[in-house]
Parts: sequence; structure tokens; C-alpha cells
Amino acid sequence: MRYRRQSVRAVAALAVAAALALAGCGGDEPSTSGQAAGLDTIQKGVIRVAVEPYMPYTDVKNGRLVGLDAEILQEAAANLGLRVEHNMTDFKGMLGGVQSHRVDVTIGGVGWGAERAEKGLFTDPVYYSPPAMAVVGDKSYKTVDDLKGKKVGTVTGYVWEKSIKEIDGVDAKVYQDAATFFSDLGSGRIDVGFIDPLLVTYQAQQNPDTKFRLLYFTPPTDEQIAAKPAFKDFRQIQVAFYVAKEAPKLEKALNDQIDAMYENGRLAEMVEKWGGDPDAFCKPAPYLLKLRDGVDRPAGWVPPSI
Repeated sequence: MRYRRQSVRAVAALAVAAALALAGCGGDEPSTSGQAAGLDTIQKGVIRVAVEPYMPYTDVKNGRLVGLDAEILQEAAANLGLRVEHNMTDFKGMLGGVQSHRVDVTIGGVGWGAERAEKGLFTDPVYYSPPAMAVVGDKSYKTVDDLKGKKVGTVTGYVWEKSIKEIDGVDAKVYQDAATFFSDLGSGRIDVGFIDPLLVTYQAQQNPDTKFRLLYFTPPTDEQIAAKPAFKDFRQIQVAFYVAKEAPKLEKALNDQIDAMYENGRLAEMVEKWGGDPDAFCKPAPYLLKLRDGVDRPAGWVPPSI
């Protein structure tokens, strides 16, 4: 998702067992609205988006995009009079497609980062991915200190790979894919795991007998992060749509749509539909308020919030 996780997305195996491959395009009916014509998309009236199979954030079912990020984009595109065409690829291809301007935008848990912002445009955050844990049953953990002496897992390529190893006394285990991660969590071979939050609720829906549960995590203090910099990855991450540099009008139009969804309640509705708590996903942590100042936003820019 990623910086969020800057991962190679091994977790895609959770949703799709087959290898990733390029897929054909599909989408809603084309539009010829004046608003769509005024945007700098590659093809007038069409927004080309690169995705990978990564439920519950993005996937293609019956020729149509599904998932949280997909729903946000499709609603914005409909309001702008744009027909959505999708290209199925992997995470590297998603970023590369934007940076080479083969597509207009990529979506699906893409975390904002200053280095990526040099090669593309980030919209305002579509949501803020909160620090969260996967547990089974009635286990309860809230802070880094609660994890001391526990067996803690994550998936390779996720930012928590370094973070969990820095917790004093923790038995850290890194998995090659999400399926094995959830299998060991369900069998008690690990006590708690860090993975994309909505994957936990999605997995619980797919396998109700396993009793997976999502716990939101209290981020480390500034003092704890100063002592152990890897702990910074236990904080909230802003997820946005990544737009080609050649499409600033499109980026601005998407910003207007995203901001409106915060204001009219639609974003909170969609987050809740896919298993997230709007208070955790739709309100930025204080440290995010200045993170983009002077990078890709002017000083004083205020991240959207419900």
C-alpha cells in the first residue's frame, strides 16, 4: 500500500493465488462532459488507472474495479465525468506506469513519500492508514511496551519488518506471504501481527471460524521514536492517489472530490463498509499536519478530516 507499506506486496497472495499479469481495460460508460474535457488525462473523458489485486483495497471483479480505494476513485471519476479504464499489474508497475505517464493515476494503499513526490503528484490523502494489529480472540495489546516478550509477526517488505525487531524482548518473525502469516496467527504460533489494517477485517470475513480481530495501536511517543527511530513506522500513514506529473489539473480535480467526501460523509461511509473505524482512518495524526509543508504542499496546508 507501499510505503505503506513500501512493500513488494507479498500480501497480494491473500486475494489472488495466481501470478500477477497485465489485464485488459474495462470501466464505466464514457463521458463527454465539459468538466472531463478540461482535465489533462491521457485520453479525453477517460482516466487510466493502474492497480494490483489487493483486496480489500483494489481488485477487478466481473470487469469492474472493487475495493475501498477503487470505490473512492470511481465516485470521484463519475462526478468528474470520467470513464475509468484499469490496467492490472504489480506494485512496481503501478508506480512506474505513473512516472512514465503510461497511466494517469495509480491507487491502492499507496503511501505518501517525499521521494515519490519528486516523480509524481500525490492527491490529498484519501484516508490515513492507522497503526493496527491482528490478534485472535480476546487478546488485547495497545502499546509497544505491551508487546515486550511476545511473539510478533509481519510480512516481508512491510515497514514493520524493522520496527518489530526493535521491541525489547520480542520474538519477531517475518513471513513471506500473508496466507502463512494468518495461518500462524490463527494457530497461536505468534501472539500478534502487523499488517495492513483492513486485511485483518477482510480475512476475518473470509474465514469467520478463525476469530481474527483488528486492534488499533497507540503510536510510540516522540521520546520512544527518538530512542528507536524504527518505531516511527508504528505511526499513522497518509494514503493518497498517485498522479502523473503531466496531469496537475486532474490532481486538483481529484483533490476537490476527495475533500468533498470528507465533508459530506461519503468517505466515512466507505471506510466503515470495508471494516475500518472512520475516527481512525479519516482523522490525521498531529505529526502529519506539517509533513508535506514545503515538499508538495504550501506552508499552512491542512490535511482533510471528518
